[in-house]
Amino acid sequence: QVQLVESGGGLVQPGGSLRLSCAASGMIFRIYTMGWYRQAPGKQRELVATITTSNDSTDYADSVNGRFTISRDNAKNTVYLQMNSLKPEDTAVYYCNADLKQRSYTLRIGYWGQGTQVTVSS
Repeated sequence: QVQLVESGGGLVQPGGSLRLSCAASGMIFRIYTMGWYRQAPGKQRELVATITTSNDSTDYADSVNGRFTISRDNAKNTVYLQMNSLKPEDTAVYYCNADLKQRSYTLRIGYWGQGTQVTVSS
């Protein structure tokens, strides 16, 4: 079994910063990509940022590019999301995702964390 545990969410004022963390644990052979998605009330889940574990290639949503930074620690199977200059429209539940294989011969499957609430409000 694989578990993704997120932490770091909370309430912050506009213009503030937060850092999210997500640690993957369990039966893991290799993680290929880790990322963050978010879902605001009444909206679909959307990609925020992803990072590949092989070459640190990153991808960001246009709405967060330049304000958010994704990074990872392969040794700890952990991904981080540094969020700066937060805006009220960043308010959402943030979900961690990991694209991985549990064994060398199994399929690559995406796993999700339980989500962490980020609220940007004065």
